[in-house]
Amino acid sequence: MLRYKLKERIADKEFRERRRVTIQEIAEATGITRNTLSKLLNQHGASVRTENLDRLCSYFDCRIEQLVEFVADEHIGAVTP
Repeated sequence: MLRYKLKERIADKEFRERRRVTIQEIAEATGITRNTLSKLLNQHGASVRTENLDRLCSYFDCRIEQLVEFVADEHIGAVTP
């Protein structure tokens, strides 16, 4: 499963710039809908286009691994007795 670290990137940007960063601001700056951003913030395993990941990396000036993390699913490949 992919884990999106959007909350962490927002917190880092807020700390660096000493101001609040809103979802609306990110949506306007990146062209990504608020609905899509909300899914990234609140839904596990949300599907997202690579174009949107690229836009977010540009906006936050970060590398992809700072925005997305692979988390192994404990149930995949598990052997049940």
